[in-house]
Amino acid sequence: MQYDREGFVDAADGSRLFYEEIGDGDPSVVLTDGIGCDGFAWRYLAPRLAQHHRVVHWHFRGHGRSGPPVDCERLSIENLAGDLRRICDELGIERPVIAAHSMGVQVALEYHRQNPDGVGALILMCGTFGRITTTFHGTDLLDQVLPGLIRGTRMFPRVARAVWGRVPAATAFRVACAGRELDGERIQEEDFQRYWEHASLMDPDVFLRMLQHAGEHDAREFLPDVDVPTLVVAAEHDTFTPMALAEEMAMAIPNAELEVVEEASHAAPVEQPGRIAERIEDFLSTRLGLPRPPLSV
Repeated sequence: MQYDREGFVDAADGSRLFYEEIGDGDPSVVLTDGIGCDGFAWRYLAPRLAQHHRVVHWHFRGHGRSGPPVDCERLSIENLAGDLRRICDELGIERPVIAAHSMGVQVALEYHRQNPDGVGALILMCGTFGRITTTFHGTDLLDQVLPGLIRGTRMFPRVARAVWGRVPAATAFRVACAGRELDGERIQEEDFQRYWEHASLMDPDVFLRMLQHAGEHDAREFLPDVDVPTLVVAAEHDTFTPMALAEEMAMAIPNAELEVVEEASHAAPVEQPGRIAERIEDFLSTRLGLPRPPLSV
């Protein structure tokens, strides 16, 4: 899809942050990716939401069209939430509706912790409140192997760069569908290929450091302090962040709503964008007192 407007903002350490916009109307919806993504989750959802809202999508430092991090020590969830604040300040968005996917859920929750009076609503999709390396596929295996991967990447950066992303996108897509990591009947291979190619071009050290920080960040203790309208979207067959974590998060956040997307994977916003867009508009209408707009297909 094509966005109408775009620009750059400097992060606190000088890293260049890219953003793009489409549509008009209040409230503004700010789309926040998962790790390794530059818009994969929003390709079909963004234009639907932009029928009635100003939609802003931004890239994490080291992702997409944002520049590399000036300081690789500033890749924590706290720093990313600070980057999001720079974007909102630049665009004059005082109380964004933050729609987040995967690791972006942690960024959205941290943004609320840092700016408790500066959030309109939260839409948390296929993600959890933290410690993601201990819950990936329901085990802590990733947490155990990640330190070794990071050490190897730093010791042998050229080897890491050569090996990183060598699996062809078509092969990865077939494996993911066979293992039910994706819903092969609803997701297009070209959409997955776009995600895979972006991830394979990333600096592996940036990716792994960011993943490590996400594994250390935990918002569990301040979930009861989330006092804005919150919609938690869980996917029935999400193997990356098991649905039980979304249920736990929805129960811990006061008055949160839980929506379970049946027959969907971690890529639910790509697989079933129409259904999710309708649920979001219903949520915004009910909880923020907005007119319930019709959505075209």
